Amino acid sequence: MKSIIKTVLAAAALICSVATAFAQESSSGSVVRRRAGDRNAPRQQDGTMVTDRMKNFYTDDNSGITDADRQWMRVIYRSIDLDKDQNAALYYPEDPVDGQENLFRIIMRLLASNIVPAYEYLDGREIFTEKYLIKTKDILDRFYIPYTEAKGSTEKNPKFTIEESDVPTNEVLSYYIVERWEYDTRNNRLRPVVEAICPVLHRAGDFGGEALKYPMFWVRFADLRPYLAAQQIFVDDDNNLPTCTYDDFFTLNLYDGDIYKTRNLKNKSMVQMYPDPDSLKKAQDSIQTNLENFEKKLWVPSREEVIAARERAEALAAGADSTQLSETPKTSRTRASARSTKRSTKEKKAKAPKVSTKNSSSSSATRSVRRRK
Repeated sequence: MKSIIKTVLAAAALICSVATAFAQESSSGSVVRRRAGDRNAPRQQDGTMVTDRMKNFYTDDNSGITDADRQWMRVIYRSIDLDKDQNAALYYPEDPVDGQENLFRIIMRLLASNIVPAYEYLDGREIFTEKYLIKTKDILDRFYIPYTEAKGSTEKNPKFTIEESDVPTNEVLSYYIVERWEYDTRNNRLRPVVEAICPVLHRAGDFGGEALKYPMFWVRFADLRPYLAAQQIFVDDDNNLPTCTYDDFFTLNLYDGDIYKTRNLKNKSMVQMYPDPDSLKKAQDSIQTNLENFEKKLWVPSREEVIAARERAEALAAGADSTQLSETPKTSRTRASARSTKRSTKEKKAKAPKVSTKNSSSSSATRSVRRRK
Protein backbone atom coordinates (compact mmCIF):
# COMPACT_ATOMS: atom_id res chain seq x y z
CA MET A 1 0.00 0.00 0.00
CA LYS A 2 2.83 2.37 0.86
CA SER A 3 4.53 1.63 -2.44
CA ILE A 4 1.34 2.51 -4.31
CA ILE A 5 1.04 5.84 -2.45
CA LYS A 6 4.68 6.66 -3.20
CA THR A 7 4.14 5.89 -6.89
CA VAL A 8 1.06 8.18 -7.06
CA LEU A 9 2.91 11.01 -5.32
CA ALA A 10 5.88 10.67 -7.66
CA ALA A 11 3.60 10.77 -10.69
CA ALA A 12 1.83 13.91 -9.36
CA ALA A 13 5.18 15.63 -8.76
CA LEU A 14 6.29 14.75 -12.27
CA ILE A 15 3.10 16.19 -13.75
CA CYS A 16 3.51 19.41 -11.76
CA SER A 17 7.09 19.85 -12.87
CA VAL A 18 6.17 19.31 -16.53
CA ALA A 19 3.31 21.82 -16.28
CA THR A 20 5.60 24.41 -14.66
CA ALA A 21 8.25 23.98 -17.35
CA PHE A 22 5.65 24.29 -20.08
CA ALA A 23 4.25 27.47 -18.53
CA GLN A 24 7.71 29.01 -18.30
CA GLU A 25 8.46 28.10 -21.92
CA SER A 26 5.18 29.56 -23.16
CA SER A 27 5.72 32.78 -21.23
CA SER A 28 9.19 33.24 -22.72
CA GLY A 29 7.96 32.63 -26.28
CA SER A 30 6.57 35.18 -28.75
CA VAL A 31 2.94 34.18 -28.22
CA VAL A 32 1.55 34.63 -24.72
CA ARG A 33 -2.03 33.89 -23.75
CA ARG A 34 -3.18 36.90 -21.82
CA ARG A 35 -5.54 36.54 -18.87
CA ALA A 36 -8.89 38.28 -18.80
CA GLY A 37 -7.63 40.87 -16.34
CA ASP A 38 -4.68 41.80 -18.63
CA ARG A 39 -6.70 42.74 -21.70
CA ASN A 40 -6.06 46.44 -21.14
CA ALA A 41 -2.33 45.95 -20.52
CA PRO A 42 -1.13 47.44 -23.85
CA ARG A 43 -3.33 50.51 -23.47
CA GLN A 44 -1.10 53.54 -22.99
CA GLN A 45 -1.83 56.47 -20.74
CA ASP A 46 -2.87 58.46 -23.79
CA GLY A 47 -5.78 56.08 -24.38
CA THR A 48 -4.48 54.63 -27.66
CA MET A 49 -4.35 50.86 -28.07
CA VAL A 50 -0.80 50.40 -29.39
CA THR A 51 1.24 47.29 -28.65
CA ASP A 52 4.97 46.76 -28.91
CA ARG A 53 4.37 44.59 -31.95
CA MET A 54 2.61 47.47 -33.69
CA LYS A 55 5.45 49.81 -32.81
CA ASN A 56 8.03 47.45 -34.25
CA PHE A 57 5.96 46.89 -37.38
CA TYR A 58 5.50 50.56 -38.20
CA THR A 59 8.84 51.83 -36.92
CA ASP A 60 11.13 49.29 -38.57
CA ASP A 61 11.67 49.25 -42.32
CA ASN A 62 10.11 45.90 -43.21
CA SER A 63 10.87 46.24 -46.91
CA GLY A 64 14.49 45.19 -46.37
CA ILE A 65 15.78 48.05 -48.53
CA THR A 66 19.26 49.26 -47.62
CA ASP A 67 21.28 52.27 -48.69
CA ALA A 68 23.03 50.07 -51.29
CA ASP A 69 19.65 49.46 -52.97
CA ARG A 70 18.82 53.16 -53.19
CA GLN A 71 20.21 54.45 -56.49
CA TRP A 72 18.47 57.84 -56.60
CA MET A 73 16.75 60.11 -54.10
CA ARG A 74 15.33 63.62 -54.06
CA VAL A 75 14.09 65.44 -50.96
CA ILE A 76 10.99 67.60 -51.40
CA TYR A 77 9.45 70.03 -48.90
CA ARG A 78 5.69 70.58 -49.19
CA SER A 79 3.25 72.94 -47.55
CA ILE A 80 -0.16 71.37 -46.84
CA ASP A 81 -2.89 73.98 -46.62
CA LEU A 82 -5.80 72.77 -44.50
CA ASP A 83 -8.23 75.11 -46.25
CA LYS A 84 -8.18 72.78 -49.27
CA ASP A 85 -10.95 70.21 -49.34
CA GLN A 86 -8.51 67.39 -50.03
CA ASN A 87 -6.67 68.14 -46.75
CA ALA A 88 -9.75 68.75 -44.58
CA ALA A 89 -9.38 65.32 -42.93
CA LEU A 90 -6.31 66.61 -41.07
CA TYR A 91 -8.22 69.52 -39.49
CA TYR A 92 -11.72 68.22 -38.74
CA PRO A 93 -13.16 67.64 -36.25
CA GLU A 94 -11.75 70.58 -34.30
CA ASP A 95 -12.95 69.06 -31.00
CA PRO A 96 -12.92 65.32 -30.17
CA VAL A 97 -16.19 63.69 -31.29
CA ASP A 98 -16.97 59.99 -30.72
CA GLY A 99 -13.29 59.13 -30.41
CA GLN A 100 -12.34 61.11 -33.51
CA GLU A 101 -9.43 63.56 -33.14
CA ASN A 102 -7.62 65.71 -35.63
CA LEU A 103 -3.93 65.32 -36.33
CA PHE A 104 -2.64 68.16 -34.15
CA ARG A 105 -4.48 66.93 -31.05
CA ILE A 106 -2.93 63.49 -31.47
CA ILE A 107 0.56 64.98 -31.84
CA MET A 108 0.17 67.20 -28.77
CA ARG A 109 -1.21 64.36 -26.67
CA LEU A 110 1.75 62.16 -27.56
CA LEU A 111 4.20 64.97 -26.79
CA ALA A 112 2.55 65.78 -23.46
CA SER A 113 2.73 62.10 -22.46
CA ASN A 114 6.42 61.98 -23.49
CA ILE A 115 5.75 59.15 -25.94
CA VAL A 116 7.25 60.64 -29.13
CA PRO A 117 10.19 63.08 -29.34
CA ALA A 118 10.16 66.47 -31.08
CA TYR A 119 13.02 68.12 -32.95
CA GLU A 120 13.97 71.74 -33.45
CA TYR A 121 12.86 73.53 -36.61
CA LEU A 122 16.10 74.62 -38.31
CA ASP A 123 14.67 76.39 -41.37
CA GLY A 124 15.63 73.98 -44.09
CA ARG A 125 18.36 71.82 -42.56
CA GLU A 126 16.45 69.23 -40.57
CA ILE A 127 18.64 66.94 -38.43
CA PHE A 128 16.82 64.34 -36.36
CA THR A 129 19.44 63.52 -33.75
CA GLU A 130 19.66 63.81 -29.98
CA LYS A 131 21.52 67.08 -30.29
CA TYR A 132 18.44 68.80 -31.76
CA LEU A 133 15.80 67.32 -29.48
CA ILE A 134 13.48 69.92 -28.00
CA LYS A 135 11.73 69.59 -24.67
CA THR A 136 7.94 69.61 -24.54
CA LYS A 137 8.00 72.21 -21.78
CA ASP A 138 9.99 74.59 -24.01
CA ILE A 139 7.45 74.12 -26.81
CA LEU A 140 4.52 74.89 -24.53
CA ASP A 141 6.23 77.95 -23.08
CA ARG A 142 7.35 79.25 -26.46
CA PHE A 143 3.84 79.20 -27.96
CA TYR A 144 1.99 80.16 -24.76
CA ILE A 145 0.04 76.92 -24.34
CA PRO A 146 -1.24 76.48 -20.75
CA TYR A 147 -0.33 73.21 -19.02
CA THR A 148 0.09 71.52 -15.66
CA GLU A 149 2.41 68.72 -14.61
CA ALA A 150 0.70 65.35 -14.81
CA LYS A 151 0.63 62.75 -12.08
CA GLY A 152 3.73 60.60 -12.08
CA SER A 153 5.86 63.20 -13.86
CA THR A 154 9.56 63.08 -13.07
CA GLU A 155 12.61 65.01 -14.18
CA LYS A 156 13.74 62.20 -16.48
CA ASN A 157 10.22 61.42 -17.69
CA PRO A 158 8.27 64.70 -17.71
CA LYS A 159 4.56 64.52 -18.46
CA PHE A 160 2.04 67.31 -18.80
CA THR A 161 -1.71 67.76 -18.82
CA ILE A 162 -3.24 70.12 -21.37
CA GLU A 163 -6.93 70.94 -21.32
CA GLU A 164 -8.76 70.30 -24.58
CA SER A 165 -9.85 73.94 -24.81
CA ASP A 166 -6.22 75.10 -24.49
CA VAL A 167 -4.93 73.14 -27.49
CA PRO A 168 -4.67 75.72 -30.33
CA THR A 169 -6.15 73.53 -33.05
CA ASN A 170 -7.92 76.50 -34.70
CA GLU A 171 -4.54 78.21 -35.23
CA VAL A 172 -2.70 75.26 -36.81
CA LEU A 173 -3.89 75.83 -40.37
CA SER A 174 -1.07 74.18 -42.31
CA TYR A 175 1.69 71.60 -42.07
CA TYR A 176 5.16 71.26 -43.52
CA ILE A 177 6.22 67.77 -44.54
CA VAL A 178 9.49 66.33 -45.81
CA GLU A 179 9.17 63.81 -48.64
CA ARG A 180 11.88 61.47 -49.88
CA TRP A 181 11.38 60.26 -53.44
CA GLU A 182 13.48 57.11 -53.58
CA TYR A 183 14.29 54.74 -56.42
CA ASP A 184 15.55 51.35 -55.28
CA THR A 185 16.93 48.59 -57.47
CA ARG A 186 15.41 45.82 -55.37
CA ASN A 187 11.83 46.71 -56.32
CA ASN A 188 12.69 48.72 -59.45
CA ARG A 189 10.21 51.43 -58.62
CA LEU A 190 10.02 55.00 -57.41
CA ARG A 191 8.14 55.65 -54.19
CA PRO A 192 7.55 58.77 -52.08
CA VAL A 193 8.15 58.39 -48.35
CA VAL A 194 7.05 60.96 -45.77
CA GLU A 195 9.96 61.56 -43.40
CA ALA A 196 8.74 64.23 -40.96
CA ILE A 197 5.78 66.51 -40.16
CA CYS A 198 5.85 70.05 -38.79
CA PRO A 199 2.69 71.83 -37.51
CA VAL A 200 2.58 75.49 -38.55
CA LEU A 201 0.87 77.98 -36.24
CA HIS A 202 -0.96 80.89 -37.91
CA ARG A 203 -1.16 83.60 -35.30
CA ALA A 204 -1.87 87.31 -35.69
CA GLY A 205 0.14 89.93 -33.82
CA ASP A 206 -0.97 92.09 -30.94
CA PHE A 207 -2.08 94.84 -33.34
CA GLY A 208 -3.96 92.57 -35.73
CA GLY A 209 -3.12 92.41 -39.40
CA GLU A 210 -2.28 89.36 -41.45
CA ALA A 211 -1.50 86.21 -39.48
CA LEU A 212 2.15 85.15 -39.39
CA LYS A 213 3.34 81.57 -39.78
CA TYR A 214 5.30 79.98 -36.94
CA PRO A 215 6.68 76.48 -37.63
CA MET A 216 6.51 74.76 -34.25
CA PHE A 217 8.64 71.58 -34.32
CA TRP A 218 9.42 68.48 -36.36
CA VAL A 219 8.13 65.01 -35.53
CA ARG A 220 9.44 61.96 -37.37
CA PHE A 221 6.66 60.19 -39.23
CA ALA A 222 8.06 56.79 -38.24
CA ASP A 223 7.50 57.68 -34.57
CA LEU A 224 3.90 58.71 -35.23
CA ARG A 225 2.86 55.83 -37.49
CA PRO A 226 1.76 53.31 -34.80
CA TYR A 227 -0.61 55.90 -33.32
CA LEU A 228 -1.80 57.33 -36.63
CA ALA A 229 -2.65 53.83 -37.83
CA ALA A 230 -4.98 53.42 -34.82
CA GLN A 231 -7.07 56.52 -35.70
CA GLN A 232 -9.83 56.08 -38.29
CA ILE A 233 -10.80 59.17 -40.31
CA PHE A 234 -13.29 60.27 -42.95
CA VAL A 235 -11.92 61.17 -46.36
CA ASP A 236 -15.08 61.32 -48.46
CA ASP A 237 -18.38 63.14 -47.93
CA ASP A 238 -20.22 60.50 -49.97
CA ASN A 239 -19.20 57.73 -47.57
CA ASN A 240 -19.87 58.37 -43.89
CA LEU A 241 -17.85 55.39 -42.70
CA PRO A 242 -14.25 55.98 -41.54
CA THR A 243 -12.55 53.75 -44.12
CA CYS A 244 -9.08 55.27 -43.83
CA THR A 245 -6.45 56.04 -41.20
CA TYR A 246 -4.02 58.91 -40.86
CA ASP A 247 -1.25 56.50 -41.76
CA ASP A 248 -3.04 55.58 -45.01
CA PHE A 249 -3.62 59.26 -45.72
CA PHE A 250 0.13 59.96 -45.78
CA THR A 251 1.51 56.70 -47.13
CA LEU A 252 -0.95 56.73 -50.06
CA ASN A 253 -0.27 60.45 -50.72
CA LEU A 254 -3.91 61.47 -50.44
CA TYR A 255 -2.92 65.02 -49.44
CA ASP A 256 -2.48 68.01 -51.74
CA GLY A 257 0.67 70.01 -51.01
CA ASP A 258 2.62 72.72 -52.82
CA ILE A 259 6.38 72.37 -53.21
CA TYR A 260 8.06 75.22 -51.36
CA LYS A 261 11.60 73.89 -51.32
CA THR A 262 13.92 71.16 -52.58
CA ARG A 263 17.13 70.14 -50.86
CA ASN A 264 20.01 72.03 -52.49
CA LEU A 265 23.56 73.05 -51.65
CA LYS A 266 22.72 76.71 -51.09
CA ASN A 267 19.74 75.86 -48.82
CA LYS A 268 17.48 78.26 -50.72
CA SER A 269 13.71 78.04 -50.93
CA MET A 270 11.74 78.13 -54.18
CA VAL A 271 10.69 81.73 -53.52
CA GLN A 272 14.31 82.80 -53.19
CA MET A 273 15.30 81.09 -56.43
CA TYR A 274 12.19 82.16 -58.38
CA PRO A 275 10.90 85.53 -57.10
CA ASP A 276 8.42 85.92 -59.96
CA PRO A 277 5.11 84.11 -59.25
CA ASP A 278 4.77 82.84 -62.83
CA SER A 279 8.29 81.41 -62.92
CA LEU A 280 7.74 79.92 -59.45
CA LYS A 281 4.61 78.11 -60.63
CA LYS A 282 6.39 76.81 -63.73
CA ALA A 283 9.30 75.53 -61.62
CA GLN A 284 6.94 73.74 -59.21
CA ASP A 285 5.03 72.10 -62.07
CA SER A 286 8.29 71.11 -63.73
CA ILE A 287 9.59 69.42 -60.57
CA GLN A 288 6.32 67.54 -60.06
CA THR A 289 6.26 66.42 -63.71
CA ASN A 290 9.85 65.20 -63.53
CA LEU A 291 9.07 63.19 -60.40
CA GLU A 292 6.04 61.57 -61.99
CA ASN A 293 7.85 60.79 -65.27
CA PHE A 294 11.15 59.67 -63.72
CA GLU A 295 10.17 56.02 -63.57
CA LYS A 296 8.89 56.01 -67.16
CA LYS A 297 12.26 57.15 -68.50
CA LEU A 298 14.07 54.18 -66.99
CA TRP A 299 12.59 51.57 -69.33
CA VAL A 300 13.02 50.96 -73.06
CA PRO A 301 9.59 51.22 -74.74
CA SER A 302 8.16 48.19 -76.51
CA ARG A 303 7.44 48.03 -80.25
CA GLU A 304 3.71 48.67 -79.71
CA GLU A 305 4.45 51.74 -77.56
CA VAL A 306 6.82 53.13 -80.20
CA ILE A 307 4.21 52.67 -82.93
CA ALA A 308 1.50 54.27 -80.78
CA ALA A 309 3.75 57.25 -80.00
CA ARG A 310 4.57 57.70 -83.70
CA GLU A 311 0.89 57.61 -84.64
CA ARG A 312 0.09 60.22 -81.98
CA ALA A 313 2.88 62.46 -83.27
CA GLU A 314 1.63 62.13 -86.86
CA ALA A 315 -1.93 62.87 -85.78
CA LEU A 316 -0.77 65.96 -83.89
CA ALA A 317 1.25 67.13 -86.89
CA ALA A 318 -1.73 66.64 -89.22
CA GLY A 319 -3.97 68.52 -86.84
CA ALA A 320 -1.46 71.39 -86.67
CA ASP A 321 -1.29 71.61 -90.50
CA SER A 322 -5.06 71.71 -90.81
CA THR A 323 -5.23 74.36 -88.12
CA GLN A 324 -2.71 76.52 -89.96
CA LEU A 325 -4.70 76.21 -93.19
CA SER A 326 -7.97 77.07 -91.49
CA GLU A 327 -6.45 80.06 -89.70
CA THR A 328 -4.98 81.73 -92.83
CA PRO A 329 -5.17 85.55 -92.49
CA LYS A 330 -7.91 87.37 -94.41
CA THR A 331 -5.39 89.67 -96.11
CA SER A 332 -3.55 86.77 -97.73
CA ARG A 333 -6.84 85.27 -98.92
CA THR A 334 -7.89 88.67 -100.30
CA ARG A 335 -4.61 89.12 -102.13
CA ALA A 336 -4.84 85.64 -103.58
CA SER A 337 -8.39 86.23 -104.78
CA ALA A 338 -7.37 89.59 -106.27
CA ARG A 339 -4.49 87.98 -108.14
CA SER A 340 -6.78 85.28 -109.49
CA THR A 341 -9.32 87.92 -110.60
CA LYS A 342 -6.67 89.92 -112.46
CA ARG A 343 -5.39 86.77 -114.11
CA SER A 344 -8.85 85.76 -115.31
CA THR A 345 -9.51 89.27 -116.63
CA LYS A 346 -6.32 89.25 -118.67
CA GLU A 347 -7.18 85.84 -120.09
CA LYS A 348 -10.62 87.06 -121.16
CA LYS A 349 -9.14 90.12 -122.85
CA ALA A 350 -6.64 87.96 -124.68
CA LYS A 351 -9.33 85.55 -125.93
CA ALA A 352 -11.95 88.23 -126.88
CA PRO A 353 -12.15 88.95 -130.74
CA LYS A 354 -11.31 92.37 -132.10
CA VAL A 355 -14.34 94.38 -133.25
CA SER A 356 -14.09 97.40 -135.58
CA THR A 357 -15.28 100.75 -134.25
CA LYS A 358 -17.52 101.39 -137.27
CA ASN A 359 -19.75 98.42 -136.87
CA SER A 360 -19.74 98.40 -133.10
CA SER A 361 -22.35 101.11 -132.62
CA SER A 362 -24.75 99.79 -135.30
CA SER A 363 -24.54 96.26 -134.12
CA SER A 364 -25.24 97.29 -130.61
CA ALA A 365 -28.25 99.40 -131.76
CA THR A 366 -29.66 96.59 -133.82
CA ARG A 367 -29.39 94.19 -130.92
CA SER A 368 -31.19 96.61 -128.59
CA VAL A 369 -34.05 97.11 -131.05
CA ARG A 370 -34.55 93.43 -131.45
CA ARG A 371 -34.72 93.03 -127.73
CA ARG A 372 -37.48 95.60 -127.46
CA LYS A 373 -39.54 93.66 -129.98
